[in-house]
Amino acid sequence: MENKLLIIYGPTAVGKTSLAFGLARKYNGDILSADSRQVYRGMDIITGKDLPKNSKFEILNLKTKDKLGYWEAPEGVRVWLTDLVDPKEEFSVAQWVGYAKEVMDLVWKDGKLPIIVGGTGFYIKALIDGFDTLEIKPNKRLRENLIGKTAEELFETLASVNSIRAGNMNQSDRKNPRRLMRAIEVALSKQNGSLKTKSNGSIISNENLLFIGLKAPRNLLYERIDSRVDARVAGGIEETKKLLQEGVMWDDQSMTGIGYSELKEYILGKVSLDEAVARWKKSEQDYAKRQLLWFKNDKRALCFDTTQTNWETEVEKTVENWYDKGE
Repeated sequence: MENKLLIIYGPTAVGKTSLAFGLARKYNGDILSADSRQVYRGMDIITGKDLPKNSKFEILNLKTKDKLGYWEAPEGVRVWLTDLVDPKEEFSVAQWVGYAKEVMDLVWKDGKLPIIVGGTGFYIKALIDGFDTLEIKPNKRLRENLIGKTAEELFETLASVNSIRAGNMNQSDRKNPRRLMRAIEVALSKQNGSLKTKSNGSIISNENLLFIGLKAPRNLLYERIDSRVDARVAGGIEETKKLLQEGVMWDDQSMTGIGYSELKEYILGKVSLDEAVARWKKSEQDYAKRQLLWFKNDKRALCFDTTQTNWETEVEKTVENWYDKGE
């Protein structure tokens, strides 16, 4: 049987994980997390890793990837691509793509089905389609010159070197110094002609790729998001304080993620807990809104509304017809 790849994409709290585990059990699959917030070790509660109880972490001894491993759930399903790096380290989409490709090869060699599951559309897009900007390496000297500038100053710099890229940025990215620095880095690299190669493009044929997109009405998603945040507040505060005690800094890339950045204001005594939680919920809701738009015009994505009756049955039929084809 040819190598196949199943992708399950959707916004926060839409039901991706439970669906993925059911399909993994049925089709001898392994789950590969496509979540930019879950790549950090020790950042579990706020990022919502939600691994099954009694899961055990197994580390592979590979020369190519340090500390690459997987969580093995009690029912035998392996979960890859979480806990890849220390929260003090920088991490990029290019690194994630490298890990993902290596894990997919390992899963295929084991005769299993890799199931990419997550809500970071940029990661999934980079993996299945490629991005020429993956070839642009971080410019240490440039970043040293940009560190300390405000988001507004960085945006003005970006606008001066690539006004189109600046104009196309959403409000969230315009306020994110790291993303602005990366955009400046990419724009200057292209301007200077240092980009000579493009990524290899699609990793698999459309016939062997099944892309399942999950959606739900925004008001329902927002209610679920609010409940999930409420359930994580106490543990999230403890987790954040522990990370700080272990030497993680507020300006580390990992701590700029949703949840940690909102709790920062509370932990530093700048806002009340109620205000911090309200901001956290709003950030998660805004992120879910962006997630819903990521693959809206991608004709490969077969969309299912998780509020419809028998939606899981319809997904299972779709997967079965695709999976059995070509056997």
